[in-house]
Amino acid sequence: MNKRLIYPLFIAALVAYVGLGAKLFQLSAADERDDPYQQLELFTRVLERVRKDYVDGETLTYKDLIHGAMKGMLSTLDPHSEFMTLSKFNELKEDTEGIYGGVGLQVHVKEGVLTVIAPMEDTPAFEAGILPGDQILKINGKPTDRLVMGDAVKILRGEPKSKVTLLIIRPSLSEPKEISLTREDIRVYTVKDQNNHREFPVSADHLGYVRITQFAEKTDEELETALVAMEKQGLEGLVMDLRGNPGGLLDQAVAVSEKFLPKGKPIVSTEGRNRAADQQRKASGKGKVRSYPLVLLINGGSASASEIVAGCLQDLERAVVIGEQSFGKGSVQNILPLNDGSALRLTTAKYYTPSHKVIHERGISPNIVVPITDEDEAAIQLRRMPGGTNSLEDTLRLYPVAQQARLRDLVLADNDPQLERAIDLLKGVRLLAKRPGAKSPRAEATAPNSKPAAPAAP
Repeated sequence: MNKRLIYPLFIAALVAYVGLGAKLFQLSAADERDDPYQQLELFTRVLERVRKDYVDGETLTYKDLIHGAMKGMLSTLDPHSEFMTLSKFNELKEDTEGIYGGVGLQVHVKEGVLTVIAPMEDTPAFEAGILPGDQILKINGKPTDRLVMGDAVKILRGEPKSKVTLLIIRPSLSEPKEISLTREDIRVYTVKDQNNHREFPVSADHLGYVRITQFAEKTDEELETALVAMEKQGLEGLVMDLRGNPGGLLDQAVAVSEKFLPKGKPIVSTEGRNRAADQQRKASGKGKVRSYPLVLLINGGSASASEIVAGCLQDLERAVVIGEQSFGKGSVQNILPLNDGSALRLTTAKYYTPSHKVIHERGISPNIVVPITDEDEAAIQLRRMPGGTNSLEDTLRLYPVAQQARLRDLVLADNDPQLERAIDLLKGVRLLAKRPGAKSPRAEATAPNSKPAAPAAP
């Protein structure tokens, strides 16, 4: 072969060999940096050094250190993943069963600040006038900026009759306000009527109202009881209020949705890293399927399971959604029990509506946007207090003096712009349905920033 050709080929091969070697070296180095054995060895050295040299090390146990490490590890993933000790795991079980000792707050770490998603009905926090979006700056005088959500909840809970003090701030307050709460046994009924009772009257127009405060183990049964009671009174249209509903159990969100959907209709799907675990939940067709017009109310306190219900019934044109953008908590947390009674709450997937819209960090957009002021929202909450207007004056003292008169007027006026819009829409649907030859009525969402949607029977 010509020497002139051999020399360039040799140089090219040498360069390629060196380049390949450098690439393999980089890959090898990357593998070493992510070698689990090397990292475990590093962890063990740190563990032993802390155990041996920490100034108060005689009070530490390996269990304390390992649990602390796992808490830190899970907290770096996202605000919803966490390591739960035995006591924390038991608290979670109490949540879903509906009884525990605390103040009744659903909280979330948002942009590094402990933020109220919603106060739970019939609880000290609700009666004290704490609102969705309130930021908790301190608990018992200690700043919350370094607390993970699990630790914050643990501090808020405690023995009934014990006290806890919160320092909160909201846009309508000129300065932070301190609120003292007395913990109680929290037993919450999750389905209420407009008067904060469980009587469920139907209006003269044969329209009904039901409010779901959260999705707990018996929400499905409570809603069924409410619907049957209203149907016996001639129910022809329903407003379902999910405002301030922080979510709860996925199975209950599915069970509520399928009361209004025929068998086989998609409700929600989950997609995660392990695609083999992806699933789609569909209406089972069990029980009575309701076909009367339906309007849902949502706001910034509507999260998780309530967003699944709203997103599903909106996508399938089974309901018109009215109110404000929902919270946007659409991730799936699996509970993984461990041998010592503790557990992991690990984010493993995200929820998607039937049309494959992602809920997480986006929320559900209403068909008809009806804004509401902080004062109107506070007035609605004040009207729902146990004792009604009898306890109004005591609760008003928690608000700035300049705001008390205005709030008093709003409460007594019984003003709720979002609910009024929902009722007007249902009345329109009923009128259309009674026209000669009318079929499945459709409610046209004609407000600005809205699009057509229908609460008609599927």
